[in-house]
Amino acid sequence: MLSRVFSGAVYGVDAYSIEIEVNSGVGDPSIVIVGLPDAAVRESKDRVWTAVGNSGFKPHMGRTTVNLAPADVKKEGPSFDLPIAVGMLAASEQAELSTLASYGMIGELALGGEVRRVRGVLPIVLEMRRQGRRGVLVPMENAEEAAVVSGIDIHPVAHLREAVDFLSGTHAIPAMRVDLDALCQQNREHGDDFADVKGQESAKRAIEVAVSGGHNILMIGPPGTGKTMLARRMASILPNMTLEEALEATRIHSIAGTLPSHQALVFSRPFRAPHHTISDAGLLGGGSHPMPGEVSLAHRGVLFLDEMPEFHRNVLDVLRQPLEDGHVTIARAAATATFPCRFMLVAAMNPCPCGFFGDPKRECRCSTMQIQNYRSRISGPLLDRIDIHIEVPAVRYQEMSGGRRGDTSVAIRERVAAARTIQHKRFVKNPRVTCNANMGAREVQAHAPVDSSAQDLLKMAMTELHFSARTYDRVVKVARTIADMAGSETIAAEHVMEAIQYRSLDRNLWV
Repeated sequence: MLSRVFSGAVYGVDAYSIEIEVNSGVGDPSIVIVGLPDAAVRESKDRVWTAVGNSGFKPHMGRTTVNLAPADVKKEGPSFDLPIAVGMLAASEQAELSTLASYGMIGELALGGEVRRVRGVLPIVLEMRRQGRRGVLVPMENAEEAAVVSGIDIHPVAHLREAVDFLSGTHAIPAMRVDLDALCQQNREHGDDFADVKGQESAKRAIEVAVSGGHNILMIGPPGTGKTMLARRMASILPNMTLEEALEATRIHSIAGTLPSHQALVFSRPFRAPHHTISDAGLLGGGSHPMPGEVSLAHRGVLFLDEMPEFHRNVLDVLRQPLEDGHVTIARAAATATFPCRFMLVAAMNPCPCGFFGDPKRECRCSTMQIQNYRSRISGPLLDRIDIHIEVPAVRYQEMSGGRRGDTSVAIRERVAAARTIQHKRFVKNPRVTCNANMGAREVQAHAPVDSSAQDLLKMAMTELHFSARTYDRVVKVARTIADMAGSETIAAEHVMEAIQYRSLDRNLWV
């Protein structure tokens, strides 16, 4: 007998429908899986055979053929175990599954028949809804994640027997429901707080400007000055994610398998800090079946590169296109996958290999050639794409020992949110631009009016400091953010002056 079961698979950030055909015939007992299965899918025949027997059913004592359609697309992972097992039971007529065509299903099977969590559930459920399915059977641990999709019933199952009983109508499984409004109101406070940082008031101001406008930032200073401490607190002052942003981030983390069990959405801004030994594929994403890399896992959050010059030069240079476009495209012979990666780049570095160049208290042991080679690991085009360069000097004893605490992350986030609200209203008709850092040349011309005194400062910067055209745009964008924080419609001289101060590398103050 022939049965058909519906499931789904993921490529890039989108899912596509998979129809699983199972035919029970005569011959020696065997299971043959066709339709370009990978090793994990081929191994499912042993998991499914054992799980069926341990769930109180009788495995078919003949030849069973399983076809995964479309047959010209490679299938990967153990997520087809549950639909294959259900299809085998329907084909061997061990269960009357009258509602089988109305439901999709996804899940890995343990040898005892338990249904285990899989990745990519959210995009697959979205595809099932598009296909018009009545509901989807998902592993218990993925239920909250799947239930954020409205317009389709989500039925969590813990065991193969439970899934079969539900499809045969002998066991009811209530549809999972989640309250998105309640999720949005959940406490999303970070454990790290800016109030814990002693001193570094100028660096804190630059960071607040960077976050207010979504600008990339590079911190330069000797070891132990708090660069990493500052960076790890940046996610705590980013505005809370909207529901749309949370769904975007959740989809990526679901595909990557980094979404915790029983978590519905990613509501905290991601903070990713890859090690400097990471490869370009690990950073951008890749593989024969493309998976998201660190830049996509940081989507709508922060990507922190500590000790930036220690990263391989080719790894850093591949960041240039994602920083400009907000997405990364991975091309393969069979297809092309595109992942979103709209993130804030936060980087930190020492001024030289030993870390003490320019330190008034400790002597630098590096030669001029060593310092030049160290800094040349970061290309000029990449530095041009970093809006703010700031120096983070050593903290004085009086600042460390003093009892005064700075502003809390909550207070800073309120000011950041006010500046972001101004930008949201400004770009409401242009969804591609979400903050000042995303402005193109047309938006800069339309929304960044500069008064005459500020124009004189910009002219001097272009002439005396040899700013490039891209640097000019970066300065204007940062000045636009500073003006927004001050509540000014027009960019004034003081706003431009502060923005120029945030271009330490262009001003050659540390060479």
